[in-house]
Amino acid sequence: MNRSHRLLVSLCSLLSLILSSQPAILAAPANAAPDVLVFFGTYTGKKSKGIYSSRLNLTTGRLSEAQLAAETPSPSFVAIHPSGHFLYAVNEVNQFKDKPAGSVIAYAIDPASGKLSLLNQQTTGGPGPCHVIVDRAGKNVLVANYGGGSVEVLPVGADGKLAEPTTFIQHQGSSVNASRQEAPHAHGIYVDAANKFAFVPDLGLDKVMIYKFDPAAGKLTAGEPASASIAPGSGPRHFALTPNGKFAYVINEMRCTVTAFSYDAARGELKEVETVSSLPLGQWVSPGYSTAELFAHPSGKFLYGSNRGHNTIVVFAIDGQTGQLTLVQHASTQGKVPRSFGIDPEGHWLLAANQDSDTVAVFQIDQATGSLRPTGQVLAVGAPVSVAFVASH
Repeated sequence: MNRSHRLLVSLCSLLSLILSSQPAILAAPANAAPDVLVFFGTYTGKKSKGIYSSRLNLTTGRLSEAQLAAETPSPSFVAIHPSGHFLYAVNEVNQFKDKPAGSVIAYAIDPASGKLSLLNQQTTGGPGPCHVIVDRAGKNVLVANYGGGSVEVLPVGADGKLAEPTTFIQHQGSSVNASRQEAPHAHGIYVDAANKFAFVPDLGLDKVMIYKFDPAAGKLTAGEPASASIAPGSGPRHFALTPNGKFAYVINEMRCTVTAFSYDAARGELKEVETVSSLPLGQWVSPGYSTAELFAHPSGKFLYGSNRGHNTIVVFAIDGQTGQLTLVQHASTQGKVPRSFGIDPEGHWLLAANQDSDTVAVFQIDQATGSLRPTGQVLAVGAPVSVAFVASH
């Protein structure tokens, strides 16, 4: 065999080896990139029947078509158990079992299909529940009732089911706006990283109520101090702590502002640092404008808040030493009335729920600046309110 022939045989062997490997490459699924299961709470009506699920591709930012995961009335806010096995939702209604109360419902999550299986349901103790979380240990579900101005704690069993409430607290008082703040309106409930304190921004009181939290007993008791005050007429709505636990933020619905606090994790104490507008410089709070959601980026470097009416997400950079905020951007949410939004566990994508547009828009997060870039991905979801991710385990 001459040299030319040997070279030809070698080339043919190499080509055969390459071709033999192609079926495995071609057979790789198109969705081989990692994805995360995401759920959307909604207000039920013409375009929504309950809770919807989708999958977010963490590489491309693409969302799969939304599917109905569970049919239930107005499951506005949803929360995921730390195990990723269970989902809890409030039914934002004013009557449950012939009493003035809403309900909270427990589901088991099928990670393969994104479907939800009903486990059980309990009363929230007061009407108009608007927010729900699971504590850090996965031992309790905590609920805030906007309509009733109250909060409740329900233990979670090993099977994910909700037990009878172990704590119910009725807030008392009012503030300066006679039409909006005639009574307490608890608008959210949150726990710190140590699972030792719970925080409840109450729109009707212009206060963030502070509670000591005992997760083993499912008990809330008044903190020392018992609250942090916000400027009268602000209407505190939602709350966020930075991952390092040094700073906390409250977004104020009525004045379209964000209040920054330093946080004493040993005492559960909040001390105001500053209050800034969530709107562009010189922009007045026009009729129809209000804020809604608030989240800190997983890196702790950025803060995001939604402006309804103005239809933007405001982006702030967080000063790691002082907690002060520097405006980065106002990004259009590509729709109307961004009720809430969610940031994926890796911090690369933000999903904005445009309630009045029946859409969820996807934005890429710049890891250096925190700014948002629209991807053009817009998912159809009827009256979306909240976004919750199931972290990988």
